[in-house]
Parts: sequence; C-alpha cells; structure tokens
Amino acid sequence: MDQPRKDQPLAARLTVAAVAHRLGVAPGTLRTWDRRYGLGPSEHTSGAHRRYTPADVDRLHTMRRLTLEGVPPGEAARVVLGEPLTPAAIEPVEPVESALHLVGPLPDSQGRLAPRRGGPGGKVLALPGAVAAARGLGRAAMALDAAEVTSMLRDQILRHGVLHTWEHVLRPVLVAVGARWAATGEGIEVEHLLSDCSAAVLRATGETRSQVAGHRPVLLACAPEDQHALPLHALAAGLAERGVASRTLGASLPAAALRSAVRRTGPAAVFLWSQLPASADQALLDSLPVTRPPTAVVVGGPGWRPENTPARATLALDLPHAVALVEQSLGA
Repeated sequence: MDQPRKDQPLAARLTVAAVAHRLGVAPGTLRTWDRRYGLGPSEHTSGAHRRYTPADVDRLHTMRRLTLEGVPPGEAARVVLGEPLTPAAIEPVEPVESALHLVGPLPDSQGRLAPRRGGPGGKVLALPGAVAAARGLGRAAMALDAAEVTSMLRDQILRHGVLHTWEHVLRPVLVAVGARWAATGEGIEVEHLLSDCSAAVLRATGETRSQVAGHRPVLLACAPEDQHALPLHALAAGLAERGVASRTLGASLPAAALRSAVRRTGPAAVFLWSQLPASADQALLDSLPVTRPPTAVVVGGPGWRPENTPARATLALDLPHAVALVEQSLGA
C-alpha cells in the first residue's frame, strides 16, 4: 500500500468509526470492503491503528455512491480501483437503497407500484447469487409451506443470528417476491405468508433473549399511514440479541400517539419506519417532544431520503446500522 507523506496533517487521517459516520454506513461495511476489495486505510504504522487518508475517503465516497445507484459491490470496487468492468456490470440494475428495503422498485407518492413487463415469473423465485439457505426459503415460501418457512428461519437465527439471517436469507427472498409481483402481478399470497411467518419468528426471538435492565426505553413505530411493520420486528429482534429491550408500537401509529408515548416514557431512542415517501413526514419528527436527557431520533426505510431527513434525525441505512445507532443512544 502507499505510505502517507510525512507532511500530511494527522487531523486528515480518520478512524474507521469516523469514516463510517461520514459515509453513513456501518463500520462493519467498511471492514468488509477492506477485506474483500482492498478498499481499506492506506496508512499503517507499527503499533498503531490504521487510519484513512483523504484519498481513501474519496474512494469510499465513490464506492458508496455506486452501490446506492445499484452497481454490485464487486463491480463498484473495480471502478474505484480503476479496473475494467465485467459485462454484467454494464447491465442496468434496480437501485436498492437500504438493507431494510423490502421490495425492489419504489412505489410512487400514492403507494402505487405498477406491474412491469419482463422480469421474474414462473413457479420459482429469481435469487441469483443468493446463499443456499435463501434459495431453500424461497422454495418453501413458493410452496406456501408455513411450517418449513418457520423452521428454516428459526434454524438460521439459532445458527447465525438475527442480523445475518435478515441480510443474507430473509431479505433476498422478500425482495425476490416483491420483484415477482411487480413483474407478473402474482404472488401476493406468498408475500403474506412469508411476512406472517417471519414476524412470528422474529417476535419469538426477541421474547426469548435476555435483556439488560436499567436502560431508558427504546420505541419502534411505523409512520402514520404506513403498514409495513416487519422491519420493526427485525430491528426489535436484532436489538434483543444484543441485550437491548424495545417497545414495538406497530404499524400506522398516529402522530399524536407517538408524541404521547415519547412524553410518557422519555425514551433513549425512537425509530420511525417509512416505506413510502408520502409517509416520511418531516413535520412529525420536528413536533416530537424535547426530553431530558435527549431522545435520539432514528429513521429507516425507502420513504426517507437524505434530503428529506430533518437535522434532528439520523437515517439508518440498514439493519446493522439501525442497531448500532440505537446502541449508541444508550451509551453502548
């Protein structure tokens, strides 16, 4: 790796945590990009932590922008490193803004998602590059085998944990089911069964994990008019796995009810999910009561964009990031 110039100011050299904050990604994402693609910090001195230089951060900004535009991470890394693209990278890819994003294409402001021509169809789900467990879960879901779906999710969480199961097993299947519906108009029964089984398993997981007492409450809710509660159950289970208790207030929570809950509990953090742009209400966040000590406001979901996220709130880009932000609010 290139060695830093001796005259380079130390203030320009950043830790993993600092760079992750700048880019809005989890520190684990940066470590993965370093391990898989060589996009790590270029400064290294004996006995000291490696630090990112301004040039390193510029490369990571490009990597982040390309992945948000839908370029696969491996191909984005090729661009950043100045290597030639493979033919697959030239094909257009639907952007997926967040690992909490449940379907591929975004609805419009009224929640409409028109079926489009082409795309996945037939009796199997399109899961290119997915792990074997995700393909098995897809087959069970398409067969409407609720017992097998439930059993597989329980097994994966037991073996690998909530975050891994969501990112690598459950979410790819949810995305594939959504893409199939968008392409063909079929499969809503598959999505309902998969969501119901997943919610039940995630709730049970949260109930069986030991949780550290003494923390201020953590509130999880959907924005008013938003019915997509599954991400709340995933986040609650992910937090419970880390010993953090939360209170899930469910789908389509009225604004007045959320404000009342904040006043009554003085939570350490509030997480608000929005699937659609129409439900990403900046005014609601601005109207939340001011508490002492302060309440951290975290938002997630494809309805929120960096440009419509108020300064008071922090946008969680994926499930691990949301867990990390909540833990940070608790002083973990």
